[in-house]
Amino acid sequence: MSTTKRAYNFNAGPSALPLEVLEKAQKELINYNHTGMSIMEMSHRSKDYDEVHNEAIRRLKKIFSIPENYEVLFLQGGASLQFTMVPMNFLKENQTASYILTGSWSEKAFKEAKLFGNVVEAASTKDNEYRNIPNIEDIQFNASDAYVHLTSNNTIYGTQWREFPNTGDVPLVADMSSDIMCRPIDVSQFGIIYAGAQKNLGPSGVTVVIIRKDLIEKANTEIPTMLKYKTHADKNSLYNTPPTFGIYMLGEVLRWVEDQGGLEAIEKRNEEKAKLIYEVIDESNGFYKGHAEPNSRSLMNITFRLADEELEKQFLAEAKEAGFVGLNGHRSVGGCRASTYNAVPVEACQALREFMINFQKKHQ
Repeated sequence: MSTTKRAYNFNAGPSALPLEVLEKAQKELINYNHTGMSIMEMSHRSKDYDEVHNEAIRRLKKIFSIPENYEVLFLQGGASLQFTMVPMNFLKENQTASYILTGSWSEKAFKEAKLFGNVVEAASTKDNEYRNIPNIEDIQFNASDAYVHLTSNNTIYGTQWREFPNTGDVPLVADMSSDIMCRPIDVSQFGIIYAGAQKNLGPSGVTVVIIRKDLIEKANTEIPTMLKYKTHADKNSLYNTPPTFGIYMLGEVLRWVEDQGGLEAIEKRNEEKAKLIYEVIDESNGFYKGHAEPNSRSLMNITFRLADEELEKQFLAEAKEAGFVGLNGHRSVGGCRASTYNAVPVEACQALREFMINFQKKHQ
C-alpha cells in the first residue's frame, strides 16, 4: 500500500487517475516488459507495443459490451476534432443533422456542424440555463436526418442523461467525454460514441471512437485522408503514430476497472460518491444551491453555488488549504464544481462532505 500523500483531486479534466495505475506506470516507465525501453520510446510497429494496443481495444470491447459490428478507434484531437469529423463524414448534401443542446460542449458541436451543412436544434434547455436534460418526448427530428447528436454529460452545468432517445434508423451520435464508462449502457443504441480519455479513461491525448462498421462504409469519401474514419479503421488506428503512452495508460485504467468488478460496481460506487455530496447540498437549507434539477443531476460533475461570490471565494480558499483541488466552477459560469470521476475515491468525497458541513457551521 502506498504511503504517498495524495490531493483530494476534483479536477474536471484532466482528472484523477487510479493510484494503482500510476504506480504501475511509474514502475514500468523506463523498462517496459524487460525491453530496456519506456513504452514512450519504442516503435508503434513493434511487437511489444502491438500487444499493448490490441489489449486495450480488447478490454474496452469486453468491459463496455461493444457488439461485433462496431470498430474501436484511438484517435487524437480530443472531442473537439470529433465536432468536425462527424459532420464532415456523415452530413451529406440535401440532408439535415439534428443537435440536442444541453450545454456549452453541445453548442460547440452544433456550431462546427453548421460549417458543413444544414443543422437544426432537436431540443434545447438553454432557456432554463441548462439546468435539465430535455424530456425525450420533446425531442424533434426527422426520419431522413443524417444523424441526431447529443452530449451525454455536461461538465459545466452538472447534468446527465438518465436514458437516451430511441432514434430508430437515424444514427444517434453521442459525445460521452465526461461520463463514458461511469455505468453500463447499451452501445447498440448508438451509431457513434466518442470521448476524450482525460476524464474516466486515462490521460489527455487519446480520443476513443466507437463506431458502427456500416456507417464507416457509407461515409463521405471526398474529404482529407486523416479525417476519414475509414482511414483509421482500416489501419487499426495505426495509420500514423498514435499516442502510445496514452493508449498504454488507457489499457491499464481498463484493467483497473475490471479489478473493481466492472461497470456495475463502478456505477454503484459513483452513485455512493455523488449521494454523499448531493445530500449536503439538499440538507443545507439553501446555504449550498445546486445548479442542476434533481432529475437531471450528473454522477460525474456536481455543480453548486453559495450565497454570494465573496462566500464562494472563501469556500474555495479554505478548501484549497484543506487539500482539495479543482473545486472551482468552469470559468464561463463560476460557482463550485466537484468532479467525481471513476478514479476519485469514496474517501475524497467523504472528506469533501465533512468539509462542506463544517464550513456551513462556521459561516451560516
